[in-house]
Amino acid sequence: MSSNSTTGNKVNVPEARAAMDQFKYEVANEIGVPLKKGYNGDLTSAQNGYVGGYMVKKMIEAQEKMMAEKKG
Repeated sequence: MSSNSTTGNKVNVPEARAAMDQFKYEVANEIGVPLKKGYNGDLTSAQNGYVGGYMVKKMIEAQEKMMAEKKG
């Protein structure tokens, strides 16, 4: 990894930041992870990873649905 690469919670479309934050809290609530605004250092990396992984799964499902509707 290069020394000038960035990591973290970068949002590629800044206008989507609020929607992505809301989505994160909705997903956490749906799967039972007690995510709250502010500090969440009491959560395990597994819990945080589960939220992120489930977000990706839901986004892929939504995109697949849009592609199928567009095709059909």
